[in-house]
Amino acid sequence: MNGKPRILVKGAGVAGMTAAVALAERGGDVTLYESGGRVGAGASWMAGGMLAPWCEAESAPEEVTAQSIDSVEWWAEHVPDVTREGSLVLAPARDVGEIARFGRRTSHFQTIGTVEITQLEPDLAGRFHKGLFFPDEGHVDPRKALKALLARLEQLGGRAEFGETCPDESAFDWVVDSTGLAAREKLDSLRGVRGEMLLLRCPDVTLHRPVRMLHPRIPVYIVPRADHVFMVGATMIESENAGGMTVRSMMELLNAAWTLHPGFAEAEILEMGTGLRPSYPDNMPRVVQDGKHIYINGMYRHGFLLSPARAREAADLIFGPQA
Repeated sequence: MNGKPRILVKGAGVAGMTAAVALAERGGDVTLYESGGRVGAGASWMAGGMLAPWCEAESAPEEVTAQSIDSVEWWAEHVPDVTREGSLVLAPARDVGEIARFGRRTSHFQTIGTVEITQLEPDLAGRFHKGLFFPDEGHVDPRKALKALLARLEQLGGRAEFGETCPDESAFDWVVDSTGLAAREKLDSLRGVRGEMLLLRCPDVTLHRPVRMLHPRIPVYIVPRADHVFMVGATMIESENAGGMTVRSMMELLNAAWTLHPGFAEAEILEMGTGLRPSYPDNMPRVVQDGKHIYINGMYRHGFLLSPARAREAADLIFGPQA
């Protein structure tokens, strides 16, 4: 016996991975289990990875911003390749009024014009005349970040098990469940909210930061990754349909990319994906304790943004609040 609490973390999405690392850093003997065969087998694999507390204030409760202001720092301390170039909010000429509406609901931005947009993103020169720049935000590649957290967990002495057979929960002092919609039997207020994404490769376009393209009906974001790969995603859709992407959805995502830069017309479609994000009725992630079981769930669209705060909350339940 090493005196450390034995902790089983179930689920290797962003909530489970951040919790596993936080618990190991606090001194836990952590075993991570994922039935999907790899890290990020669920919704986290499809995420944009935007660390945008100020932008999210446009549609999220105040608590989301308050609890995620330090998320960029947390990720920068735990994984390589965190990009800290801010976020850019733009709109086509016909929807430019949406920029003012977005600004009224947010803060910590600069209102910029053609010259500043060109300085930030030379490839967008002359295409947009007004935007909002949020300099304190960042983003990660979710797939690289989750793998990096697994490596960090193993460096801390934690273990990961993948497959159909879950370790015996009775052998652990604590069980932290971050299995998303699979935990519905215990968390009956969970619902699924549909997300959709495309991965495009476009050598003709270079972006340095996420760009949010505003539209009254379906805002879209374009997030740059390495090697001229871009993730194009939509805000959440109130549907539990887990089926494939519709023609309409694909057209809207592709049209947003093309509107941002016509070079996307020649982009290669690498991947299209849909998934259901676990969400509570108020869309706020929660940590719920039931005896030795702790549930971290309902991440909605805030998984990468709020998982560090929820991991600390779970760690405080096990180890007590930090001074």
